Amino acid sequence: MPSLAAWHGAPVQYQPQETWPGRGSNLQCDNAKGLKAFYDAIKYGPNHLMVFGGVCPSVTSIIAESLQGWNLVQLSFAATTPVLADKKKYPYFFRTVPSDNAVNPAILKLLKHYQWRRVGTLTQDVQRFSEVRNDLTGVLYGEDIEISDTESFSNDPCTSVKKLKGNDVRIILGQFDQNMAAKVFCCAYEENMYGSKYQWIIPGWYEPSWWEQVHAEANSSRCLRKHLLTAMEGYIGVDFEPLSSKQIKTISGKTPQQYEREYNNKRSGVGPSKFHGYAYDGIWVIAKTLQRAMETLHASSRHQRIQDFNYTDHTLGKIILNAMNETNFFGVTGQVVFRNGERMGTIKFTQFQDSREVKVGEYNAVADTLEIINDTIRFQGSEPPKDKTIILEQLRKISLPLYSILSALTILGMIMASAFLFFNIKNRNQKLIKMSSPYMNNLIILGGMLSYASIFLFGLDGSFVSEKTFETLCTVRTWILTVGYTTAFGAMFAKTWRVHAIFKNVKMKKKIIKDQKLLVIVGGMLLIDLCILICWQAVDPLRRTVERYSMEPDPAGRDISIRPLLEHCENTHMTIWLGIVYAYKGLLMLFGCFLAWETRNVSIPALNDSKYIGMSVYNVGIMCIIGAAVSFLTRDQPNVQFCIVALVIIFCSTITLCLVFVPKLITLRTNPDAATQNRRFQFTQNQKKEDSKTSTSVTSVNQASTSRLEGLQSENHRLRMKITELDKDLEEVTMQLQDTPEKTTYIKQNHYQELNDILNLGNFTESTDGGKAILKNHLDQNPQLQWNTTEPSRTCKDPIEDINSPEHIQRRLSLQLPILHHAYLPSIGGVDASCVSPCVSPTASPRHRHVPPSFRVMVSGL
Repeated sequence: MPSLAAWHGAPVQYQPQETWPGRGSNLQCDNAKGLKAFYDAIKYGPNHLMVFGGVCPSVTSIIAESLQGWNLVQLSFAATTPVLADKKKYPYFFRTVPSDNAVNPAILKLLKHYQWRRVGTLTQDVQRFSEVRNDLTGVLYGEDIEISDTESFSNDPCTSVKKLKGNDVRIILGQFDQNMAAKVFCCAYEENMYGSKYQWIIPGWYEPSWWEQVHAEANSSRCLRKHLLTAMEGYIGVDFEPLSSKQIKTISGKTPQQYEREYNNKRSGVGPSKFHGYAYDGIWVIAKTLQRAMETLHASSRHQRIQDFNYTDHTLGKIILNAMNETNFFGVTGQVVFRNGERMGTIKFTQFQDSREVKVGEYNAVADTLEIINDTIRFQGSEPPKDKTIILEQLRKISLPLYSILSALTILGMIMASAFLFFNIKNRNQKLIKMSSPYMNNLIILGGMLSYASIFLFGLDGSFVSEKTFETLCTVRTWILTVGYTTAFGAMFAKTWRVHAIFKNVKMKKKIIKDQKLLVIVGGMLLIDLCILICWQAVDPLRRTVERYSMEPDPAGRDISIRPLLEHCENTHMTIWLGIVYAYKGLLMLFGCFLAWETRNVSIPALNDSKYIGMSVYNVGIMCIIGAAVSFLTRDQPNVQFCIVALVIIFCSTITLCLVFVPKLITLRTNPDAATQNRRFQFTQNQKKEDSKTSTSVTSVNQASTSRLEGLQSENHRLRMKITELDKDLEEVTMQLQDTPEKTTYIKQNHYQELNDILNLGNFTESTDGGKAILKNHLDQNPQLQWNTTEPSRTCKDPIEDINSPEHIQRRLSLQLPILHHAYLPSIGGVDASCVSPCVSPTASPRHRHVPPSFRVMVSGL
């Protein structure tokens, strides 16, 4: 009668031997002995209906491949190698224990349950682990789950672990034995790949307390036991369920729990096996299969019995094979069902918690359901780990309170500028304001208000406006700030240029420079600005760009990373355009500094703002340099950057307006006339000093003029000597005239022409460019009237009078002293000849009183 061949590939102690790495068993299999036992049973034993057993993968695979030739069906209860799942190669092979690949659908279900869509694999370089990994890859690929990294190792897993961390793998699916598991977790501890951010899923078929056994081999010198347990905390193990946890009676009439108690009572101190429940259910599978085959034969018209089976009976072999595929009952290991020869069993999930493994859920392959036991699974964070570093892109925006505060300051500045504008317009007819060019002052205020207005635009970002509007604002705020700067400082510099043109350029002192010309100058500066801005906008306009910065941890402590995003206004050649604008503004500032320096001595405050312009240029220059540097360094901090830019604009605009208008306001209220009058004399003296320095410089340089001057001086000396000689002759003639009165008329007539020629010798003017005037006589009246005037009464009366009488002496002095006065005083500096002789008595009679000469002599020191 045919029998059941119970073959297990019995263990022996001879070589060659193979250590089976599956399920934690140290079973050693002798391939030759196992094959010989099988063939001896076929050859010498009775006809067998089925083969039950097969533990060693190498022997089982050889036998299972050859069973089709004998029409025998094999049922294994312990062979879990995935190789035997190939139905084309092993069509007559079945097993009641799930294969190693059976855990892959369970892992897929667990990943979906926690929404883990990105994983990495770490596989020991062994065939059975590689096969599981390959099958898992196919399962996950079909479900659109990304395997971001696949690493394998032979002896040292640390390099692979480091690569997984570098690829930001958070969910690691491991396939390695328990000896390598300790090394893997030691490496994980070193790389800090544990805790709330990571989840390890590894095989669950390791021996109980396996970490205690293998720790001594896992580089204990650098991986202490506490380190290993710290890294292991929370890992999830996946394995088949040895016995069902359901309180349901099985096909044997016992519940799984009753069966387990009976098994423990009968094993009599023998160590338990993980496969005893599958062996028990295997016997029931064979019994149900044979029963179903006999029913099939009984229902057929062939009247064939199962005892008639032989190894060449292909028909009966097929009947037994089909009956095996139809198996479906509830056993001690759960629902026993085959699908393509593979057991659809129950997979359990355990978690390592506080140095022990705790069952946290199970997967029913028949129903394709995952059941997580309530409140048993524990994650080290407040929530399950993320499958990758969750990057939350966050647009950094300007704080609304900060924008409100700076806007309020800006409004105050604009109110101040409006007050200055009102003051300037109201007092435009005042001499102080009128002399300081009210129109230019209005332009300065307008430029300041435009600069203030740009602050509102700089504070508008993606939190206030749309992307398209932000791009428009990029251009508008650049135009407003540029035009405002040029308007304010251009007007200031134009005023200073007018002061410089009037007081420093001698040729233009008599010219009038009206405000219209200053407006043209400011317009020219603005035209240059507009040309630059229009070319900028037409050739390379500003665009909205988003810059991404390095990730930052979540301030709230969540398992996410923040990637800051920041909006910028940029274009392709941003550096070139900014360089052009900065160069033009820099030249404008230098020109203003030059004008302020040149007009520093002009002390009419109504006209000259050079001191305040210099202070404004200094403050604006320093603040702009500092602001630009700090703004560049805080590029990734929009609140700080906006605060710096706004404060710089507010400070510069406020200081400039105050320096220009506050002194005028104070002066107008205290003493408006003093501003334009009390320093005129000082300016005149300063100007004379400047002119004297200029004249001295010109004289020293012009050697030809100096030579001509020396010649004129010599000629002047010669003429003075001649005048002295003639004065002596004149005095002698005068004395003679006084001694002989009767000859007075004759002498006067004869000597009139000669005396008049003598007096006219000094009447000349030097007109050369380099020399100075030596002597200039102005004839105001006709002298002939005085020299020809005679007094008949005096000549006819008293012809013999004493010449030494007081009257005669007074008469002589009245004639001689004016002559000597005009002849000799020029040699010592000279005075105005119109002065009255000190010897003439104010009480003298009109006839004897000194008559003012009819000519004047102006003497300038040579």
